Amino acid sequence: MADDSESAHSPPEDEGGPVKSFLEHLEDLRWVLIKSLVALGVAMLLCLIAGDHVVHVLKWPLEHAKVHYPGTNQVVTFTYGTNKLGTFTLTDAQQQALELGSNRFVAVEIVPQKIGTNHVLGWQVNPDAALAVAAQKLEVELINLSPAGGFIVAFQVALYGGAVLAAPFILYFVLAFVFPALRIREQKYVRRGLYFGGGLFLAGVAFCYFLLMPVALGASQLYSHWLGFGALQWRAEDYISFVCKFMLGMGLGFELPVVLLVLVKIGVLSYRALRGMWRYMIVIVLILGGLLTTPEVLTQVMMAVPLYGLYELSVWIAWYWEEPDRAKVRRRVVLVTVLLGGGAALLIWKFIWPALLHFYR
Repeated sequence: MADDSESAHSPPEDEGGPVKSFLEHLEDLRWVLIKSLVALGVAMLLCLIAGDHVVHVLKWPLEHAKVHYPGTNQVVTFTYGTNKLGTFTLTDAQQQALELGSNRFVAVEIVPQKIGTNHVLGWQVNPDAALAVAAQKLEVELINLSPAGGFIVAFQVALYGGAVLAAPFILYFVLAFVFPALRIREQKYVRRGLYFGGGLFLAGVAFCYFLLMPVALGASQLYSHWLGFGALQWRAEDYISFVCKFMLGMGLGFELPVVLLVLVKIGVLSYRALRGMWRYMIVIVLILGGLLTTPEVLTQVMMAVPLYGLYELSVWIAWYWEEPDRAKVRRRVVLVTVLLGGGAALLIWKFIWPALLHFYR
């Protein structure tokens, strides 16, 4: 009888863990929630203590965003001592009258002068090139407009930062609860999906943080000026929320290959189905670019292009899985890699690298 009882409760060889009753599952779920909430609370507390450092990290894209001045007229930055008075775009008549040289970005210093017994203010071109280059950087002041604004920003920083810090622990607790219900084969695929999914998520966040976000912030101010609104001050809580949601959306968008390939593995999709839906995928990635980025074409396209590239990568991987002739696969992969790698290197060298140097100098 003891052997029969043990065999009734012992899992089959392809199962991941022992069979439990409904109440035992509820008890395990309760502990998962408790441990997850504790991890989130501790992480939020740490981010709240180091709130100034977290805000400094979130302000990096704003500090590296650039202003785009339409036209070719000169842009002059006026300073008085250590104070910056403003940056202005000259008209054609002002350019002819002032004769500030051929450089488009010029720094002009206001200096006191004495003519006879009178004290007047004059101007002279400041040779400091850093002041002229500073005119190309986006200058937006983050402000709080309510007594509770500082507390709202602190809570946002703690919530978003705490969620990022606690995510690995929460994921571990959830997987420890779910894994016993999975078969050994399913656990293997889940582990692989987590590795690749985590890497793609971090790649999406990094792409958004270092490349897409500065462009989006500069385009946002340019669009405001085009509509006739000033954009010299932004509410701090709006900026923090926008940046965090933008990066989160980009990271989730980069999870597209994991979702598609999991559907292929479980039989919902196939290589032929993936290859046949490329027209719909173009529309989908453009819609995702519109939903997850600023309502402006440049950033939407910048997000849609890598997402579609990840879709094509998923199609190739699905073809590799279904193709029986692996030698043929290797030859084609090598050929495509050489062609795409050479084209990408040429594109980066001719266009992207000079643009990045100009953007971050």
